Amino acid sequence: MTLWNSLQGVYLIPSLIVLFALLFYFGANSLSVKIIALLRSAIRGFTIPLEIMALPFRLLVSLIGLAILFHYLPFSQATLELLNHALLVIAIVGTAWFIIRSLVVLEHFILQYYAAKVRENEAARKIATHVSLARKILNALCVLLAIAGVLMTFDTVRQVGLSILASAGIVSVMFGFAAQKSLTTLISGIQIAITQPISIGDEVVVENEKGKIEEITLTYVVVQLWDQRRMIVPITWFIDRPFQNWSRTSTELLGTVFLYIDYAIPPETLRHELERIVASTPLWDKRVARLQVTNSSDKSVEVRALLSAANAAALWDLRCLVREELIVFLRVNYPLLLPKVMLEVE
Repeated sequence: MTLWNSLQGVYLIPSLIVLFALLFYFGANSLSVKIIALLRSAIRGFTIPLEIMALPFRLLVSLIGLAILFHYLPFSQATLELLNHALLVIAIVGTAWFIIRSLVVLEHFILQYYAAKVRENEAARKIATHVSLARKILNALCVLLAIAGVLMTFDTVRQVGLSILASAGIVSVMFGFAAQKSLTTLISGIQIAITQPISIGDEVVVENEKGKIEEITLTYVVVQLWDQRRMIVPITWFIDRPFQNWSRTSTELLGTVFLYIDYAIPPETLRHELERIVASTPLWDKRVARLQVTNSSDKSVEVRALLSAANAAALWDLRCLVREELIVFLRVNYPLLLPKVMLEVE
């Protein structure tokens, strides 16, 4: 009987805590399933990952239940304070986790909503950039506030922090100089989010490399190059240095094809052939197709074909196609007037 009483004293309360924790968890699980079902019925037509909020939601509900349970269990004052402190720390972390997951869900909803409402590609890309950067800024703030909140729950840490702030002014100055680069980068990220010289999906030229903006964070930008390499560029680059943005206001572009022909070839014939070529391909967006004589030398005439396309990829293919077709046209129709080197032997 004495052994049974001792076992009750040692294992009864922990067993009750584990049992009620499981009950609270499974109760929160069923509640989250119902809430997700209600939300899905309210936002039909959207594929939003609402399930990512379920786990932190269950954790928070379980913590609330355990906090209530602890007040009815026969704990000493010191034990109760220790348990409540542990619950508070976990609750701060869980709340930050829940907010970060909620921001992800909100980002998906906003992007899908505006993708359905906004037809213009440029407007949709600007919205995506704003929302993505705003979520990352809020995530960083949530993490910082969570860390500060956890540290502030410890009295010793508060006292140490106050002592450091009171007695180590020079350390704070040194830290400020050390963090100057990081703060500049962070401010540049916020400036990019507000002014938007670049957006997700923009065609840019950085360091003589052409690519597409794939991701924008608070500290760096990922540029997907034409050959599927990724260039990681510090975000301050787009504030401090010039770069080319081929789709800042529109993805439509102009391109050129240069040929060097004989004086005897009539440009009007090439002009008609250019019109025939661009009319036969969907790569041309029907805006610009001109052929002009732009220069001449003692050996040849320089002609330039000016072309337009809906985006950079289509323009590149169109330029290659036009160059190839014009060369074939000259070879078939004017074989004797192709470029050649004349030698005179005495």
